[in-house]
Amino acid sequence: MVRLFRVILPVTDIALAARFYGHVLQEAGERVSGGRHYFRGEGGAILACYDPVADGDTLGEGWRHHPNQYAYFSADDLPAVRARVIAAGGQGVTGIRSMPWGETLFYALDPFANPISFVKAGTEFTGSD
Repeated sequence: MVRLFRVILPVTDIALAARFYGHVLQEAGERVSGGRHYFRGEGGAILACYDPVADGDTLGEGWRHHPNQYAYFSADDLPAVRARVIAAGGQGVTGIRSMPWGETLFYALDPFANPISFVKAGTEFTGSD
């Protein structure tokens, strides 16, 4: 069996990333190195915020996200999560809406312009059976 266990989001300020995601996810997470901060999800998958410079790595050519390359999170209370995203400094936060494929969600950008989305638990589309 193969399962997803970690997703890395690029950040340019690891302390700001820890504060933003700590507030939104309502958990402190864990600093695992100078430039990596991990948040463990309920299902065991890890959101890893990664600041290469703070970790002693080179920036290289930098990060290039496509505007539709979202990291999706599942949440029970979308209005509460949306309010936390706004309070923590999220940008471009959309309203909560139902999508044609059945998900109820909202989109936003974190402080580093990473596209993120929060989907109402129970409406997650995981592919057809």
